[in-house]
Amino acid sequence: MTRQNQSDTSKRLGGGSNAAPPKRIVILGVGNMLLSDEGVGVHVANKLMEMSLPPGVEVVEGGTDGFGLMNVVTGADRLIVVDAVKGGAAPGSIYRFDINDAPAYPDMYKTSVHQIGILEVVHLSELIGKTPETTIIGVEPKSLDMGMELSPEVKAKLPKIIELILEEIKRPSKH
Repeated sequence: MTRQNQSDTSKRLGGGSNAAPPKRIVILGVGNMLLSDEGVGVHVANKLMEMSLPPGVEVVEGGTDGFGLMNVVTGADRLIVVDAVKGGAAPGSIYRFDINDAPAYPDMYKTSVHQIGILEVVHLSELIGKTPETTIIGVEPKSLDMGMELSPEVKAKLPKIIELILEEIKRPSKH
């Protein structure tokens, strides 16, 4: 009798649909709001939280949590990170690259002001075998001085950054 009950239960739990679960897309805004443009990712996340986004899309304001974001990273199928990135271009310049391209531009990441950068967290997620498809939207900062306001150059780019993120959400997954 016990075997039959277990069998009935497994039929109920696993039976029926073979449809894959929907992809979980996480938009992760990181940075320090106290250092002007370094907080651009958090500003973008806060704006996105006010918008109506498609089902399966979650916005996380990650601040400077570093390793504290590991569960966010490993829980995503796709991850879109928004952060300040010093690449040497004009303030407000927007960069887009996949996480796998990051080693090709090491100087851009050395200047991340977080103690443990989000790139390290994503790369560490490989150790437990749960690395999401990751895209970085980086914004060239003008000012990293104390202050909660973005520079005019970076603030002017917020609508374009959000537009790029919305396009990224619609892009088909590579996996």
